Amino acid sequence: MTHQVPDLDALALGGLRVLEVGTGPALAYAGKLFADFGAEVIKVESPAGDDWRGMPPLIDIPGAQPQSALFAWLNTNKRSVTADAKDRAWLAQLAQTCDVVLDGRALGEGLQVLAAPVWSDAEAAPPRHTPIDIVLTWFGENGPYSEYKGSEAICRALAGAVHGSGPVEGPPHMPHDMQSAIVFGLTSFSAAVAALIGRADGSRRYVLSAHESIFSVVEMEAGMVQDNRHPLRRLGVNRFCGTHPAGIYETAEGWIGIFTHTLPQWQALCEAIGRPDLAGDERYSNGPERMARADEIDALLRPAMLHRTAREWFEMLGEMKHPAVLVPTMAELLQQKVHRERGAFVPVETGGVTFEGPVVPLRLDTAGPLPGGKVPKLGAHDALYRATGLDHPPFAALQRTAAGKLPLEGIRVIDLTMGWAGPLASRTLADFGAEVIKVESTGYPDWWRGAHFTEAFYRDRLYEKNGNFNLMNRNKRGITLDLTRPEGKALLLDLVAQADAVIENYSAEVLPKLGLDYAALRARNERLVMVSMPAFGLGNAWSNTRAYGGTLEQASGLPLYTGHPDGPPAMTSYAYGDPVGGLNAGAAILLALFAQQTTGKGRHVNLSQVEAMLSMAAPFIVEQSVTGSVAPRQGNRHPVNVPHGCFRTAGDDAWVVLSVTDAQWPALCEVIGRADLAADARLASASQRREAARRIDEAIGAWCGTLGADAAMQRLQGAGVPAGVVRPMWQVLQDPHLVARGFWCGLERQYGGPYAASTAWFRETTEAMPVRNPAPTLGEHSDEVLARVLGLSPDQLAALDAKGITGTAARPKGARNA
Repeated sequence: MTHQVPDLDALALGGLRVLEVGTGPALAYAGKLFADFGAEVIKVESPAGDDWRGMPPLIDIPGAQPQSALFAWLNTNKRSVTADAKDRAWLAQLAQTCDVVLDGRALGEGLQVLAAPVWSDAEAAPPRHTPIDIVLTWFGENGPYSEYKGSEAICRALAGAVHGSGPVEGPPHMPHDMQSAIVFGLTSFSAAVAALIGRADGSRRYVLSAHESIFSVVEMEAGMVQDNRHPLRRLGVNRFCGTHPAGIYETAEGWIGIFTHTLPQWQALCEAIGRPDLAGDERYSNGPERMARADEIDALLRPAMLHRTAREWFEMLGEMKHPAVLVPTMAELLQQKVHRERGAFVPVETGGVTFEGPVVPLRLDTAGPLPGGKVPKLGAHDALYRATGLDHPPFAALQRTAAGKLPLEGIRVIDLTMGWAGPLASRTLADFGAEVIKVESTGYPDWWRGAHFTEAFYRDRLYEKNGNFNLMNRNKRGITLDLTRPEGKALLLDLVAQADAVIENYSAEVLPKLGLDYAALRARNERLVMVSMPAFGLGNAWSNTRAYGGTLEQASGLPLYTGHPDGPPAMTSYAYGDPVGGLNAGAAILLALFAQQTTGKGRHVNLSQVEAMLSMAAPFIVEQSVTGSVAPRQGNRHPVNVPHGCFRTAGDDAWVVLSVTDAQWPALCEVIGRADLAADARLASASQRREAARRIDEAIGAWCGTLGADAAMQRLQGAGVPAGVVRPMWQVLQDPHLVARGFWCGLERQYGGPYAASTAWFRETTEAMPVRNPAPTLGEHSDEVLARVLGLSPDQLAALDAKGITGTAARPKGARNA
């Protein structure tokens, strides 16, 4: 499948005006998503320019200052104006002409700036229009950390997204910056689009916390901790809790990523490496058993992998339906045919120089995104907006919702997803108020309920006791339908006829085999929006590739640039691709629903989850395109900030993360009692400190080793130095800031009992959004939904249950009522 060229007159967000105020990659990415779908995005910079205009890698511009390639990628298709303190009244007037204000001021200036909204000026007349206000903060507006200095690294550490990755003895591996910013920018964009779909009387204001948004990428581990299935310590580089092998292996040529979860997958791998005798060995019959023997398995696997090239393994294991992918360098990634055919890399122009960056992965065919674009020069549009830009009328609201109502109330979504990625996407819609009807069957329940189909699984209803499933499926209705039988299929089509959207994440061939592809569904509902999300998208040579979250991360190439310089390519420990794919799919369906309401048209969104990971790899993709190479792995070093890393504190496996700028360097030296370092002119700038990084790290380590992690964080933050405890997930569940903010919600659920559920990553007040209902038990709402939506009678419902079309108890696959 080749990508479709967007129609400039039909871009999904055309006609909207968005003001972007502040700095940093999260804010810029939220604005980029609007701009690349046609919105008029006005970026407000200081007269000196956004600091990120100097972020490496830099491009030499003939006759001008070098320009940041990353800044250019983040700011395509925007307009730039400059403003300082004296422009307050003008900026407020400009904001009042906008539909959305993306307010990132607090990230750099602190919460106090939020006392005066961008669109309000005390000396001017009352605002003629109140825009939707999306406020980005590090830790929210209340709670013990709310005044802390933040950064991506600090928020990741406190959210539990650092502790589990890396060598057993540490230090933990820190993901590179900008990855968390992409996640935070994406959630901010989703909140804005949801607010646009259901704009409340008096507009809406959503406040987002980077800390809580970033937690979404590790949320699975919170369920595992509550199920007592999560290790208290790191398992090691490329060791994934719950199963093995699930890592990256060197081959005769290149690296192969494999992820073995089920017994049939293990049997296929044994066959592929010429060891069929291991396939039936009880010692390796399930993931935990194999994880306990990981060293033993790797001792067999590593030499076997050297007998073929990565491509040969990819093709062989793919034919055997075993999840496996090439792990590419950035040079190889940029040349992969499947990405070229989909238009995954687009031209970015700055100062007359062009390079390539990843496309926005939310594909709405002719409605966007734009295939690349230009970055504006600093203040290029000052004259325009100071002369005539204040006459712009706001975009008409699509629908009004009464104050106190959620923005997607009245929208119905049919959820055909399983696992983490798809249910996270549909949960996003449910959290914003949509009626999400989760469809399972008694013979094929969501595999996140459990994948070990023992007698006890059915007898003891273990499928109702999985913490991961409970976390991902709050606020949904749950029904069962056997889609392999005509009656079940007909009922699904009847539901689709009365729905606004469908989301599915089955393997690419499943719905066509059932006769339920988009063409069949749209025949019942021309306005239907549908999102499909296979690993590499639909309609290409790799569409049938089996994948888990770890497979998606492997295919992005990120692991080749993560970890210690002397170590192997390193993955995260938390199925990274799943939440990234899920958050992108949630944003895509919100975008498609907005377009549906403005045009009345349905569409099929063909999302590639690997493509969603490419934005996370943007710094490396851009560096490769601009310079022709990518720097080797740098461990926990940072391209700009020095010092930056994980430092051991007193206690068992206790660590604190620091990320220090030039301005914060003197305060750090004072806190750790090393005034001599601050006085050393040879250490005044980050570039100078980089040469002495080892000596500086030793000084910080000596001080940290005398204190507990929380004490070290508090001392540093008290002096204005960004620092955060590297929390394991069991500590995240008890984190004093999250507890104080009500982020954790105590719920009780039939069969499973009480558990702690997370709450949404957006807030309208300082209070957490309420969880309206816990995750449904299997088929819990079948009768209620089928009666209310389709008008089925009690006798009809009883007949469906008797035939096994519906039901509330799981049964072995193939078992069927008479």
